[in-house]
Amino acid sequence: MKTRTTMIIAAAVVALAACNKKTATENEASQIEANAENAASNVTAAGANEASNIMNSAENKASAVKNEAANEASTIKNSGDNKAEAVKDATENKSK
Repeated sequence: MKTRTTMIIAAAVVALAACNKKTATENEASQIEANAENAASNVTAAGANEASNIMNSAENKASAVKNEAANEASTIKNSGDNKAEAVKDATENKSK
């Protein structure tokens, strides 16, 4: 019984080993497939990086526009405050 089981297991191992052998054509096909998958992954990653760069650039430009508008608004407000102070000072000087 032990010999029979051993022979069956040995035959199964030999059959399995024979099935795992790939021909040169199969190896080449597998390599082509792996190369295509790698190329596709690289294109996807490059596209994602470019999209991220575009988004970051747009956000930076939007921030610059917001900052410029805020600075201009502050300048206008300060100018108005200065003119109002000048009018107040002029009125106080006339009433003295």
